[in-house]
Amino acid sequence: MASNKNQHYVPQCYLRQFSASDTGSSINLFNIDSGKFIQGAPIKNQCSKNYFYGDDLVLEKAFQPIEGQYSTVVKQIKSPGYKLVDEDREFLKSFWLLQYLRTEAASKRDIELTEGMNEAIGDDAYLYRLKLKEAVQESVRRFPKIIGTLSDLKVCLLYNKTALDFITSDDPAVLTNRWYLQDARTRGMSFGLGSAGNILLLPLTDKIMMLGYDGHIYNIPHKNGWLNATSPADIKAINEHQLLNCRANIFVRNPDLAVQIADLFDVVKTNKPKFRHKINYLIFDGIEENGDQRFKAANKEQFQQHEHSLMHCQVVNIIPNMWPSVFTWRLKGIAYFKNSGAGYIRQAMALKEPHYAEFKKVKIR
Repeated sequence: MASNKNQHYVPQCYLRQFSASDTGSSINLFNIDSGKFIQGAPIKNQCSKNYFYGDDLVLEKAFQPIEGQYSTVVKQIKSPGYKLVDEDREFLKSFWLLQYLRTEAASKRDIELTEGMNEAIGDDAYLYRLKLKEAVQESVRRFPKIIGTLSDLKVCLLYNKTALDFITSDDPAVLTNRWYLQDARTRGMSFGLGSAGNILLLPLTDKIMMLGYDGHIYNIPHKNGWLNATSPADIKAINEHQLLNCRANIFVRNPDLAVQIADLFDVVKTNKPKFRHKINYLIFDGIEENGDQRFKAANKEQFQQHEHSLMHCQVVNIIPNMWPSVFTWRLKGIAYFKNSGAGYIRQAMALKEPHYAEFKKVKIR
């Protein structure tokens, strides 16, 4: 489990916060495929080699300052009396996005998507083969283009005061959305970085969690950027997201939690999707009176038999068994919608659209 076969890009500066040793060189891990717990695995074996960023190392060097700053910011956060400042809020969102984009698990999801599209097309002339290194590089290059998508999200820190610990994983930056997953209006829809109701989760240490959230939908009271978690049920609910989002390995500081982690995974594993993308097939079904083309849903075989057809790639969002109580609903919450594939988006995202006037403000609660 600590071999190259299950190697994932999680930077050493991040994993050291969950280290099982004083030197920060080893970590305890639970492998979900084998169900085995490995105590004291070398941290360096859980981090990628330079090939992830290409032979010229341009991308790797570009992100080294961010990793160095991460260690400094977390050290400050752990210091007594720390108050969360806007500069650190923005940095934590940037670091979350970097991890969301560059893990091997995220890149393998992109590969699975292209392979599914290739299978559906079935024509060698149009096949696009995406390799792991290319997938990582393409994903990371999107970082400066989309970081602004998170600018309107609020950030606070959740301090774990229970006997349980936060766990982390080989894909630690979680994007979830309680409202999208529970509201009848969004049934069957997928959410993305600009969606209304988004929640960002990133464990910083075994006792500190970064929470990013849409302040127009959720109300999370906090003081100086801190919120205390005193319920073990809330910690289990948050840890469930790591178990459902990870590719292979869960990391934990305290080896005494091995049994609890295995038991929690047994409870939630049926919610873990085999694939993180779904391909929907559409075939031409005529012309509307206004001249628009009409398409109808089809299966893959029907799609392959029609020259005039479309594919729609949809993210498979993970649905947890439970939600932490800290995510309470904001009264008179709002989102923006114009009956398009963009779905329900946040106000800041709607304002960036060239046809902003087409969006209607929707009351959430």
